Amino acid sequence: MSQPFSLHVYKAAPFIRLLLPLVAGIIVQWYLQINLPLVVMAAIGFGAANLLFYFLPLAVRFKLQTLQGVLINLLLLTFGLLITWQKDMRHKADWYGNYYQDSNYIVAKIEEPLIEKTKSYKADAFVETVITNDAAINCKGKLLIYFAKDSAAQQLHYGDRILINKNLQAIKNSGNPGAFNYQRYAAFQQTFHNVFLKEKDWVLLPAKKVNGFKQFIFSARENILATLRKNINTGKDELGIAEALLIGYTNDLDKDLVQAYSNTGVVHIIAISGMHLGLIYVMLVWLFARIPLVKKSKLSQVILILSCLWLFSLLTGAAASVLRSAVMFTFITIGNNLTKKSSIYNSLAASAFVMLCYNPYYLWDVGFQLSYLAVVGIVVFQKPIYNLLYIKNKQVDKVWKLMAISLAAQIFTFPICIYYFHQFPNLFLITNIIAVPLSSIILYAEIFLVAFAWVPFVGEYLGKITGWLVWLMNKIILWVNSFSFAVWDKIPANIITTWLLYAVVIGISAWLINKNKKLLRFSLLGLLAFVMAHAYGKWQIKNQKKLIVYNVPQHQAIDLVNANHYKFIGDSVLLQDGMLQNFHLKPGRIALQLNIPGDTIASCLQQHPFYQFGTKRIVVIDKPLVFEPGQQKIDVDIIVISKSPKLYIPQLAAVFNCKQYVVDASNSLWKIGKWKKDCEELHLQLHSVPEKGAFVLDL
Repeated sequence: MSQPFSLHVYKAAPFIRLLLPLVAGIIVQWYLQINLPLVVMAAIGFGAANLLFYFLPLAVRFKLQTLQGVLINLLLLTFGLLITWQKDMRHKADWYGNYYQDSNYIVAKIEEPLIEKTKSYKADAFVETVITNDAAINCKGKLLIYFAKDSAAQQLHYGDRILINKNLQAIKNSGNPGAFNYQRYAAFQQTFHNVFLKEKDWVLLPAKKVNGFKQFIFSARENILATLRKNINTGKDELGIAEALLIGYTNDLDKDLVQAYSNTGVVHIIAISGMHLGLIYVMLVWLFARIPLVKKSKLSQVILILSCLWLFSLLTGAAASVLRSAVMFTFITIGNNLTKKSSIYNSLAASAFVMLCYNPYYLWDVGFQLSYLAVVGIVVFQKPIYNLLYIKNKQVDKVWKLMAISLAAQIFTFPICIYYFHQFPNLFLITNIIAVPLSSIILYAEIFLVAFAWVPFVGEYLGKITGWLVWLMNKIILWVNSFSFAVWDKIPANIITTWLLYAVVIGISAWLINKNKKLLRFSLLGLLAFVMAHAYGKWQIKNQKKLIVYNVPQHQAIDLVNANHYKFIGDSVLLQDGMLQNFHLKPGRIALQLNIPGDTIASCLQQHPFYQFGTKRIVVIDKPLVFEPGQQKIDVDIIVISKSPKLYIPQLAAVFNCKQYVVDASNSLWKIGKWKKDCEELHLQLHSVPEKGAFVLDL
């Protein structure tokens, strides 16, 4: 019996061949920043070379088809360079950053309803005009605004235009070891400046500019939130999860509860993703196939299904993971109704190609990466895993099928999850078996609640049912999270070990599926390289000795590091407040594998404010001190100043022989400015942590 013919994946999914060079071009442009004339010349050259092939004899074209393939890939790579250059707002002639100078006025439009934070209101704004002494220049560009919590800011709404009279600040990273690269993240959103405004710093202008469709989206979100808040009265946690699960609204979420969902491997439930869109897609297909006037027309079904899917995507904020699903379901819906079925790999590659053409910076979006990796993992591994066991009982078989999907999704996502989040949920199988079906029921219940809340008593009872179901899910998640072994935390990872781990995973998986010994050897080589990289990292950790002055606004935070031991000098609130510690200190301690705290560490002698650490002499000044200049200056290597003490640099210079001063983020900015000026006059080095980021010195 002849074997069935199967096309190679690249032939069955031609969009993969288009996607790879496009991705390469995007990466090259971001890291190398090739100028536009060179990109255009390359595009013209490769385009002309491809065009010339059609004028060659057929026999010659056949012989040179490999070269033609290379030229096509180079043309696509150049296209990736071009769209990445074009997407960068800084390359536009009318970007406000090309004209703005300190003391200029800015006219900006509020682009979204204000989001309440702990100490401020946050809003994205769009710069319309830069006003100089001579003229008003029409400009474009996004701006991140924080408003002080006062009565004036509460009156602002989407579409309001304000006149800003305060200097803009360039968005910077904290510089803390292992910290999230916020500057790059903001740049991918085309936001390069922010500003904090008090009531005296801005004026509301009379004219208001509103986009009708955006206003409809914001109003719809507010109406949905109002319906949920009115009918779900079981508790704040239940309301927060319900809001996040339905439309991705996360402002009411409790941070500890979110951490519990993350620790147990079900945070994807409250982060709107393809799962939510898939559930809605299934519901829409079922619904429109039963409406009399709609079920007879395939075109009507396609239009209605796609309209509802894209409306939901916009209501949830149009995250990259949701857009991926919307684009993919668009292809599937159109394909199914044209009675044509294509490779799932081709649909995935096509949706990624379209999204990256729209916004090449989606490539670095964590949701985008996890979404595609999870779907590819499910497509590749779900069936082989499911076929490992044959279960007669239908109900148990459904549970096993769900487990197979969860396992398949984890195979390709766990390395990148470890890289970004440095943890692995050990009990993800148990929580997904319970939470995924339960959250699906909750999602449908919320949809019916929003749709029929206007019916007397229906909204009230649906609200109670929904609230109780969310309460039950929260209790289960918190109970699982209470186990000490629920999560494997503080896992060190870098980009090299992550790629090597993917090489091992892909090699072993392909070997198990295809029984190819070459793939096994490839995976073993990857494993060897992974072990060697890990061993080298351990050797580096064993021999490290550092002084770290962290960039924590309004707080003192210093670590003296010796191997994997560390001594903390700073505000005790950073140790008591889990969120502050996790955000500012934990990433660096994971990256440096610091897991043994202590009041004393090897090779460190201390008598506050003096520290002898290895060969370095350090002085930490966090309160006013009186020094009497002696006949001979005291030799020290570093002076760290914290908490805005009353002192003068010339007085310190008269007592200490020290070239390196460090002022941390607990000092007031005006004092830092004065100390900086004094150091410049005395030819002393001063590192301003708020300005330059964390101070890290290898000892």
